[in-house]
Amino acid sequence: MTAVPVDPWLLAKLVCPATRGPLRWDAERSELVSDAAGLAYPVRDGVPVLVAREARPL
Repeated sequence: MTAVPVDPWLLAKLVCPATRGPLRWDAERSELVSDAAGLAYPVRDGVPVLVAREARPL
């Protein structure tokens, strides 16, 4: 399965719900990563799932 990249414009607007800090795109795992929170949020069908209980600890 090929990862659908997150639009750079959208990525600039999104923040981690836990820290309100920036997120970075991890194309290899199709995740948005919050280094400050130590969490990786999944992106499913191109839609970021920014819910803490869905996040994977780093």
